[in-house]
Amino acid sequence: MKKKKSGDHMAKYIELSADAPEKLCTVAKALSSPLRIEIIKLLYTNSYNVREIAEKLSLPASSAGLHVKTLEEAGLINTEQQPGERGSAKVCSRKGDLVTIRLHSLEDKTSKVKTISMPVGAFTDCEIYPTCGIGTEWDMIGNEDKPEMFYSPERADAQILWSSAGYVEYRFSNLVPEGKEIKRIMVSAEICSEAPNYREDWKSDITLWMNGIDCGTWTSPGDFGKRRGRLTPEWIKEGNTQYGLLVSWSIDGDACYVNDTKVGESALAGMEIENKPYITVRFGNKPDAKYVGGFNFFGRKAGDYAQDIVMTIEY
Repeated sequence: MKKKKSGDHMAKYIELSADAPEKLCTVAKALSSPLRIEIIKLLYTNSYNVREIAEKLSLPASSAGLHVKTLEEAGLINTEQQPGERGSAKVCSRKGDLVTIRLHSLEDKTSKVKTISMPVGAFTDCEIYPTCGIGTEWDMIGNEDKPEMFYSPERADAQILWSSAGYVEYRFSNLVPEGKEIKRIMVSAEICSEAPNYREDWKSDITLWMNGIDCGTWTSPGDFGKRRGRLTPEWIKEGNTQYGLLVSWSIDGDACYVNDTKVGESALAGMEIENKPYITVRFGNKPDAKYVGGFNFFGRKAGDYAQDIVMTIEY
């Protein structure tokens, strides 16, 4: 294995913007001195205390301390107190490798979008009841009607899963930049009911919860198996579920929608999305639903639609 050389590391970025002029000016001032540039260069591969910096650059210790303070206040270096020969010493280390400056404003009327595709087997929690099963594009994982198969490592490759009740829950990365306002979140998935074998008239009330808040229920009309799904894996034989319907939930600042039909007043404001690194999405049957008819979920290599569970965040 290649030995890592001193100084081999991932680049650390410091991003500056005209939208934050005070910070930009503070960094520009810190970089305006050739001596402070020399200190930054000195710290590129090693950490030094203020006394060592003064000796290496032939500076009075007081001058080195003032330069270090300026760089620290600008966020260009890190400092920490460590025990030394005579009390504690301020040890300095680099904080960034590259400084980028954006002089144009990002404040405009155009919404930005982040899209996340979640494999159906990448759930973080579940409650499963027979009839149930989970399978990849190549084969069934274990045996049918065995909820324990949903905890197999092979589930990461799953393209189809089904349960007669319960739920599956996913955590989507919250990719919205800090300080930005989320306008709308959309979640789409290929879903249908779950009946033994299949039944075209088997209804199921399938609800989506986001961060624990009910975002509306879609009633699946059936468990579809009369025809072959466009992407159905070969191991799924005739007489079994073949495909689902593409269903979309949308939540904005005012209400929730299922396939563009308003279904509730729950809104983004109560979900505290900005305070978490992930967004939790749960699909399932409420125990007291009118139709507890289970669910089938299809990945991009099963059913009719070449997509996983997709979250789109507009901000």
